[in-house]
Amino acid sequence: MKKTKTTDFRYNTGATAVPWAAVGENYNARDLMAIIRFLMQGEGKEYDDAIAAVWEQVQKLDAVATPPGKLSLGSQVEAAEAACNDYLGTDTSTFVTNATAGFEIAYKYANLKAGDEVIVPAITFVATMAYPLAIGCKLVFADVDPKTINMDPADVAKKITPNTKMIVPVHIGGYPVDMDPIMELARKHDILVLEDAAHAFGAMYKGKKVGTIGDFAAFSMHEVKNITSFGEGGILTTTVPGFGDDMKRARFLGLDFSCPIKDWLYNITPIQGKFGPFVPGNSSTTEIQGLGLKLQVERNEEIIEIRRKAAAYLTERFAENDAIIPQDLGGEDVKPTFHLYLLQIDPAKAGGDIQVLKKKLEQKGVTQIAHFGPLYRFKIVKDILGLDEDEIAKTCPVCEEVFYKRFTHLPLYGLSDEQLKYMADAVLESVAEMQAGK
Repeated sequence: MKKTKTTDFRYNTGATAVPWAAVGENYNARDLMAIIRFLMQGEGKEYDDAIAAVWEQVQKLDAVATPPGKLSLGSQVEAAEAACNDYLGTDTSTFVTNATAGFEIAYKYANLKAGDEVIVPAITFVATMAYPLAIGCKLVFADVDPKTINMDPADVAKKITPNTKMIVPVHIGGYPVDMDPIMELARKHDILVLEDAAHAFGAMYKGKKVGTIGDFAAFSMHEVKNITSFGEGGILTTTVPGFGDDMKRARFLGLDFSCPIKDWLYNITPIQGKFGPFVPGNSSTTEIQGLGLKLQVERNEEIIEIRRKAAAYLTERFAENDAIIPQDLGGEDVKPTFHLYLLQIDPAKAGGDIQVLKKKLEQKGVTQIAHFGPLYRFKIVKDILGLDEDEIAKTCPVCEEVFYKRFTHLPLYGLSDEQLKYMADAVLESVAEMQAGK
């Protein structure tokens, strides 16, 4: 009898006299109903009647249906990766548990060791620096561009040393970093570039999809991102010649079916990094996640367009007051994903700084969050690396200025036209109050 394809040690022998299933315990009809209730929540008689009707049909389906042969790293994961490849224009998309796991594979490829330097932007999520911090690398914080809050290539140039092994530009809010000068610096000094594209699935920079420019890139499909894979997930890509296939093995402990050891199914072989082999970890993903990701990738352009229209509306409204510096909408060379809306003010013209505006917006019921706090202000940086936050702050003056005085982010999704208008009105009214000294 023909066996099914083996993809990892959780094999499915298929139709044999005594089969060994990959799935130890399948989900049943009642489990499926619980999932339906979770994904489609509601209350009241109309909802209860609809659920009862669905339950009746699910029981009929259960009587004739066959459960899936695999729940992880199977055909749905492969389909999701293929969809991402088609969308991004690459052939290396590797679906991992989250963007942080993708970063770790890229960092391991660089064979980072204690004392190596990694340049990260002063403002980003902690995941960007987690792995190099954990293994004793020296973090070097690049100042940010006051227009975009992204890494400033000019400051990166000042902070490169012979010990610099990686540069990690972060496309904050889905607005592309100015990648050309960063790539030029990296090639000049033989430094690897890892794009933190957590917010930027679908962004474009000078005709290229973000994530296909640096040596590596990782996207996040966490629940709050533009698209998700049932709450968690990440896509890792690479432009390193020949490393695409190895990334799949790096995702799952280095299992190698091409050269199995004697009387066994596979071998465990090291993954070759830039300077030598490294030990991979486990960041496997599930079939349900793969299916969820593929479905949302297929409508990503529609999602971005909805967000773009919302951002365009806010930018048009905020032009009414020159103390407000609205989100740049991009153009032919730069196409953001509009994951976040960057709102800035000129404190001198506004009659106060962003902290005053944030309090006023909170009082009006407008949620806004500045993404993210300066990394060097976190206790873990001081305790692990022994760095003085105030001394680092002196090397990142723009970061200090924009974070404490000038910017916050507004939401762009899940809002009705009325809510969008209310938010724009609230910003304009709050700045007018500040200018009036109220």
